[in-house]
Formats: sequence, structure tokens, C-alpha cells
Amino acid sequence: MPRKSTILYCLLILTAISCTTPKSGDKEKETGSAIAQDKLAEVKTFRLKFSTFSYELVSNGTVSALRKADLKFQNSENIANIYVKNGDYVSKGQKIASLEQFKLENAFEQAKDNLARAELELQDVLIGQGYSLNNKAAIPEDVMKIARVKSNYDQSLISYQMAEYNLKTATLHAPFSGVVANIITKQHNIPDASSAFCTIIDIQHPEVVFMVLENELPMIKKADKVLISPFSMNDFTVIGSVTEINPSVDKNGMVRICASAENTQHRLIDGMNVKVRVQREQGKQLLIPKSALVLRNNRKVVFTAKEDKAQWVYVETGMENSESYVVTEGLQEGDSVIYDGNVNLAHETPIVVINKQKH
Repeated sequence: MPRKSTILYCLLILTAISCTTPKSGDKEKETGSAIAQDKLAEVKTFRLKFSTFSYELVSNGTVSALRKADLKFQNSENIANIYVKNGDYVSKGQKIASLEQFKLENAFEQAKDNLARAELELQDVLIGQGYSLNNKAAIPEDVMKIARVKSNYDQSLISYQMAEYNLKTATLHAPFSGVVANIITKQHNIPDASSAFCTIIDIQHPEVVFMVLENELPMIKKADKVLISPFSMNDFTVIGSVTEINPSVDKNGMVRICASAENTQHRLIDGMNVKVRVQREQGKQLLIPKSALVLRNNRKVVFTAKEDKAQWVYVETGMENSESYVVTEGLQEGDSVIYDGNVNLAHETPIVVINKQKH
């Protein structure tokens, strides 16, 4: 083939290829991440409507029992009985453990007898002075004082009260309802006098302590709603409210906040690390779940369902929290928004809705 013919043939091929290339002015919606569909794309949708938006401030905190009591034995006797174990829930006044009481009961009876003897001696002394215990108001103060010393009544009374106290405290009782923790000593051993036998923790109404930045302080007020989620249980959330805002900023620019929580399931425990979300309502807004928003060509896109096809819509968003975006442009109330199955959609992709509309 002559050289000129070869060049002419190549030019014709290039011209044909350029004619089949899409023009730059084509709609972006048609050049999105379209994927060949062998079957209808299955999606889930909800009906867009105005809902209450809650501004959210996120922090980490620690669960702290509102009431916590360390229980100690006052005597060095062997432990006779332990009625509970760690983790048991006890009611106020319930027995926790008791010491062997033989020596304590003997000491109490002896002190009781000594007190009775001292009382008789006191009466004899007063009778000798012309007075009677039945009419204490008539006995001069100095006479009564001398009589109590001679009869050893005061010393006997002190010994009796101490013996009575020792016998009473030989059995530990729960000072309030709560959970038993930190029992280490075993039965038939002498408890360590320098440490608590156990701890009673009130976990019914725990307190959550967390820190916020100084510039975040204006966003928090008392009674604001708080969502509390343990790091170890991501699917579990407890609702609480802000109860205390410490009016002091520490050297790191942080402010200490306290919130109360209802722990009816007893799943929050003392010292547990939690995620805290403080929420404040900001009025009615058009809200979409975060899963409904995708990025295409570095722009925010939401797909809506219309006539069994996915419609590509550019949107603008405002405030957000951990679950939702506020839509400021692009959508209207009543739109059927796709929130699941939208990752690989393109404009006008055929779809089938597999759930009932959320309202």
C-alpha cells in the first residue's frame, strides 16, 4: 500500500474513534459509578419528613456509683458465716457476714452483770445519803457524781456499751440496697483489720463523670439528655441527664460534668468506661440517616426512589450528630429516600424496594 494511502487510512480510523467519545458536556449523573445490573437492585427507603434534631456533643466518661460503702469488722475473730458472694444484689439491712460470737457474747453477759452490780451499789450509796434512784431529780448533782464514782457505775456502763457494740458489729449488714463487691477473705479466717471486708455499691442510680472542652461548655446545660454506651457493649445504651457542671476549668482546659443514669438492668458497673453523647434539641429539621449520603465526584449525593428507579440528587447538609444529617438543600418533605443498598447505584438504576416505608 502506498505511503499516502496508509496515512489517509489512519486518519479515518482516528476520526471514527473521536466521534464515539462522550462529550464533556454530558450530565454528571450519567457518568457516575454506574454498574451493569443483571437484576433489579434491592434497596430500603423511608419517607422524608420534618423531625426533631438533637445537637450532639461526644465525650468519654467513667461510671461512678452514687453511693459506695466499705464494710469492716471491728473485732479480730474468725469469720463464722458469709451469706453473700461478689456480684449479689442485697437489700438494705440484709446480712453480709458474721464473726464467731462465743467470746463476744460472754463478754457482753459479763459486762451486763457488772453493770447490774454497779447499779445496786449506786443505789446503796444514795440510800446512805438519804436519796433514792426513783427520784433522781431530787438528788444534788455533786452527790450523784460521788455516788457514781464510789459504785464504779460509770466504768461499768462504758464496759457494757462497748461489749454491746462489739456483739452488734460482729454481724455486717448492708447499709443500703446495692451490689456486693471485693470480698476476698474466706470463711474461718480472721479478717484483715486494715482493709474492708467488702464494698456495697449502689448501682441503681450510678453517676457518669466526663470532661468537655472549655469552648464546649456553652453547649451544655443541666437536664440535657445524655446517652451512655459502654465501650464493651456497643449495642447497649442508657438514657440519663446532666446533673452537675463544675464551675472550674482545669489546667488542660477541661470542665468536669456529671450525669445521672437509670441502671435498671444493672449492666453499668462502677469504674466502667463509657461513651457519652450529650444531646440538646434544635427544633424540627429534615433529617436523613448517615447511611443515605454518598460521595460522587467529591459532592454529596442522596438517591431517591421514583417510579422504580433511583434518582440522583445533589444535596447540601448542615448540622450532624452520630446518626443523622440535617438536609438544607436538594430534598423536600415526602421524598422517598434510599438509605440502604445505595452504594453502587447510578442515576435511573432500576430498583426494587424491599421494605415498608418508614414514617
